[in-house]
Amino acid sequence: MTTEEALLAVATEADHSHMRPEVQTFIADGPLPDWDATEEDIDRRVRQLNAISKPVTEEEAGALVSCFGPDDCYGVAWTLLHLIETGPNPVLTTQPAPDANEWHQRLYDRALSGGLIPRT
Repeated sequence: MTTEEALLAVATEADHSHMRPEVQTFIADGPLPDWDATEEDIDRRVRQLNAISKPVTEEEAGALVSCFGPDDCYGVAWTLLHLIETGPNPVLTTQPAPDANEWHQRLYDRALSGGLIPRT
């Protein structure tokens, strides 16, 4: 199982009842759509994302990592990344697999560059 698959499994199997409803709604909708999505789908995900106030909890950040899609979703993935980074700790503390989602790699690289996790 890849890191990406493990994150998705944890996010979908976990009990999210103690997370804020806005976060639960966003996670329940799954990964962000790709560039082929309709404008309505993308607008809906933007509204959901904007409804989540900052900062997120460590658990919310961990669950939100599973919501990255295959591309940047017209910039929405950057908004998701910035929201996740408001959490108290880096979500990804080990190097993602070579075939991991590019956004997981980006989160890890930013935490590494920011000195939030040690270089190995």
